[in-house]
Amino acid sequence: MTDAQTLSPDTIIALAKEVIQREAEAVASLTSQFDQSYVEVVRVILACEGHVLVAGAGTSHAVAYRLAHLLSCCGTPALFIHPGDAQHGGGGAVTARDVLLLISKGGETQEINNLAHIARQRGATVVAITENLGSTLAQLSDYVVRVSAPPDVDPYGMIATGSSLVNAAWGDALCAVLLNLRGYTKEEFGKTHPGGAVGKKLSEQGIL
Repeated sequence: MTDAQTLSPDTIIALAKEVIQREAEAVASLTSQFDQSYVEVVRVILACEGHVLVAGAGTSHAVAYRLAHLLSCCGTPALFIHPGDAQHGGGGAVTARDVLLLISKGGETQEINNLAHIARQRGATVVAITENLGSTLAQLSDYVVRVSAPPDVDPYGMIATGSSLVNAAWGDALCAVLLNLRGYTKEEFGKTHPGGAVGKKLSEQGIL
């Protein structure tokens, strides 16, 4: 293990800059990944008559939770559903009117795939966001979007630092596209966000 006290400040800062540069390039690589599968998912979500349910495990859990929140902020009613709890009755929240977005890099996470099974049995539309088009999750899903991060963006190619940012950025694009297609206004947003600094700013603008 490197003794941090022996490293110069310039070395530490250079290492940090290298991480950010690598992650920025990984996020930018998304611009070449949007294709017809993305368009299909946007259309499916726009047509959803229920809720968009979002799930992930591990680091993808945090990405999924964030995405569900942002979708709701942008005019698409969404909720996070815990893939583990879904195996113990929580899957009963899924209905045939819902769209289930499942985030899994490898597409072989058992809890995620079990949730996909439950959702299919209950008539929901299942969307996989995965790097592995040949995965079990991809086979279980009605729609599959491949989101891929460069292999060198994560430490050891395993710790999902940069790849989680890539998935989060993909979700950001989805939220913003849906917001624009719905014509979701700042006034409508204000009705669901009266609290905090954002609520105060909206009030100062005369929106609340």
